[in-house]
Amino acid sequence: MKIFIFLPQMEHITTPKIEDVRLLDRFNTRKPALGNLYLTATHLIFVDPAGKRETWIQHMHISSVEKLPLTTSGSPLQIRCKTFQTATFVIPREKSCQELYTSLQKLSKPATLNEVYAFHYKSASFQTGLPARWDPFDLKADYARMGVPNGNWCATSVNKNYEICDTYPKVIHVPVSASTPVLVGSARFRSRGRLPVLSYLHKDNNASMSRCSQPLAGFSARCLEDEQMLQAILKTNPKSTFMYVVDTRPKINAMVNKASGKGYESTDFYTNIKFKFLGIENIHVMRNSLQKLTEVCELKNPSMEAFLTGLENSGWLKHIKAIMDTSAFIARALSDEGVSVLVHCSDGWDRTAQTCSLASLLLDSYYRTIQGFQVLIEKEWLAFGHKFLDRCGLVSYDSREFSPVFTQFVDCVWQLTQQFPCAFQFNERFLLELHDHVFSCQFGNFLGNCEKDRVDNRISERTYSLWAYMQERMADYYNPLYKADSPATGGILRPNLTPQMFRFWRGMYNRYDNGVHPREPIADILNAMKDHSSSLSDHVQFLENKVSCLKDILGVSEDGDVSDLSDGKAASLPEISSLESSSEDSSEKELDTSIPPDNKTLENHRSAMTDNRRADQGLLLNSPNKPINIRREDSGEILSASLLAEAVESVSLNWRGFRNIRQCVCSSPFDHFSRKYHCWKCGEVFCIRCIDKQTTLPGHFYERPVAVCRPCYKELKLGSSDAASPPPSQPTSPSITTFQPQLDNLINENHN
Repeated sequence: MKIFIFLPQMEHITTPKIEDVRLLDRFNTRKPALGNLYLTATHLIFVDPAGKRETWIQHMHISSVEKLPLTTSGSPLQIRCKTFQTATFVIPREKSCQELYTSLQKLSKPATLNEVYAFHYKSASFQTGLPARWDPFDLKADYARMGVPNGNWCATSVNKNYEICDTYPKVIHVPVSASTPVLVGSARFRSRGRLPVLSYLHKDNNASMSRCSQPLAGFSARCLEDEQMLQAILKTNPKSTFMYVVDTRPKINAMVNKASGKGYESTDFYTNIKFKFLGIENIHVMRNSLQKLTEVCELKNPSMEAFLTGLENSGWLKHIKAIMDTSAFIARALSDEGVSVLVHCSDGWDRTAQTCSLASLLLDSYYRTIQGFQVLIEKEWLAFGHKFLDRCGLVSYDSREFSPVFTQFVDCVWQLTQQFPCAFQFNERFLLELHDHVFSCQFGNFLGNCEKDRVDNRISERTYSLWAYMQERMADYYNPLYKADSPATGGILRPNLTPQMFRFWRGMYNRYDNGVHPREPIADILNAMKDHSSSLSDHVQFLENKVSCLKDILGVSEDGDVSDLSDGKAASLPEISSLESSSEDSSEKELDTSIPPDNKTLENHRSAMTDNRRADQGLLLNSPNKPINIRREDSGEILSASLLAEAVESVSLNWRGFRNIRQCVCSSPFDHFSRKYHCWKCGEVFCIRCIDKQTTLPGHFYERPVAVCRPCYKELKLGSSDAASPPPSQPTSPSITTFQPQLDNLINENHN
């Protein structure tokens, strides 16, 4: 839902509306879209009345705004976004273009943290206050799931006031044998005070993954406390005689850092340690690689050779592979060798966060669930101090600090989902939504460079949480192929890391180029089929329950005979023999010919109702104008023909397919990444704006809210209010001549 609100940034808007603007399409330059451009405090919106299309660009997503050379048709303005959206607008007047350029420069780069969108965003969907919408992440809970504390590891509050390390959480987990002086001494010897702490414990063999920053070793410096700290980590795994120290940097980079008094551990001072340099490049190389990748994605009608050459020259997939190689090495060391690993890069908040979180994904199926993945982000990225504010450029920033570290992590996770499509509970849409909201600043989770920053700025008190927002849209993020208990996907993942297995993520980097995507995402089709199957199964159970209830009321046995009832209810029913067998056969034939192949199961249950219609005649009408009801004496339940008809008609048997549906009934066009939603009552397809209601369906056995369109929602609510009116106090017995045609018509109407 898009919400317009007043923000202090309104003062930067000098031209809120520009008419007769052209939006260029790089795949079809001859037919640009013509419309109006609106500038609000949070978004730049282009409205194309002829194409019935809206293009929304959030200010915080903008990475650059560039004025291109003047043309005969106007002044072009090119906007590039951190979400890989690119838009070029041709504005009729150069003055309007300059004013828009100036406004966007200010709106896309807030001067201070307090000016970002999150502190002014008001959500209409959250009914409770701000603090209630935050579910504080409990670091101890995740460690408790791993079995920590135990005899080898413990939680310590030595950093409770962020005194030892201001970029670590208040509570850290360290070896039991490491005393406070050892912890303090090790912190002083590590860059930014980031001493070795526990990240993940592999319960099967007590092998651990710890993380830290580079030592301040220089060319010859040493620290006894730091050496004791690493020996304490080694002792937590009695089955192993050594441990790995994984330096994620290229060795040449680590050697250069020695000149500035940093560097890496010396083999002369650290015993029983094996050192590994695994060659992930620094943030500057990654930033340049992303720039080259973006240029490749913006090529106009590139040839195959130009695209592949540009992709190779960017080195993007090579860097993705390097990150995956390092993560897989760490995971194999823990699971296969049973050896503990200490991971660091330079400061321990970029490459260390990438590799530790990916190794955890490979080792632990819990992190492959939606909730577990959120916990992983909170722990490895937020609690341990990844610099989101600097790396994502969320406020006015030093361009040298910007780097796509988190984007690379999300890309690596997507690579894993392609190799293991049944292992992850979340889908591609979940990853894209998460990536976009890291940059949007709409929620407070990623504001600040560390936990201390978020505490000092009272983020949880002043903003909404992204996790609460995503919780309300969980159905959009489920992977229909997910199998939690499968032996192949529920345990440790062992990805194939050969070069040909790494793919270019078209869904991320060419997301806004509609012409390059398949017609429908397979995951959306599978989700629709799953929902439809669930609806039909629920309806079948409802019908089975209703038939069983009626048999119980009327005393009908399984073979269809009417039992002798002591209260005399069955005596008033017409004789079974009065029904013509030919009439039954004819009705059954008519049913058989109208049954769709894919709904055979459901129709069999309705046929069963027809076979038992002599016993169910109390549901229908005694006369064309007066309903007849049966009251169940033990519960007071009233069953009537109108209620049954309403229940049967409330569930759509046939859902409309997605193919060739290019727009919603509200005329909003669908693109590749616009999810299409089915109304569970009428089976039609709608956009998210038109299907914002949920309610229970009378024809479902389980009273669970499901998605319905607005007209169906109104119809159901009116029907439920009518059903609440008092029923007739004394029902009369129906006649068999009225009963049979009404039941046949009721069923046939639902076939058609």
